[in-house]
Amino acid sequence: PELFDAVAKAAIPIIDTFNSQALANTVNAFAKMDHGHSELFEAVAKAATPIIDNFHSQHIANTVSAFARTRHATQTSKLLFTKISDELTANPAVLQDWDDVALVVIAFAFMK
Repeated sequence: PELFDAVAKAAIPIIDTFNSQALANTVNAFAKMDHGHSELFEAVAKAATPIIDNFHSQHIANTVSAFARTRHATQTSKLLFTKISDELTANPAVLQDWDDVALVVIAFAFMK
């Protein structure tokens, strides 16, 4: 846990420089270790929301899965989930390019 706290402390000030893959991988790593660092997840949600349309399907799936696994449910993360839902609802053809794993992961994440 100390290492993850140190990584979060270093990442938060520069999170706006992370691309979609780095944002997704960061929260995914924390979720896999069952370390839902609230400040980091808030920073990622804020950084990801305006650029979510740049995320590949796997990045979206990993991000929403990480938030769901850690049960990080704040106003900021709800805005992120709403933006994702709105984007996919407005452009359902995008989902046809997604693989089966990404579709299942996002469906489960939105259930939680």
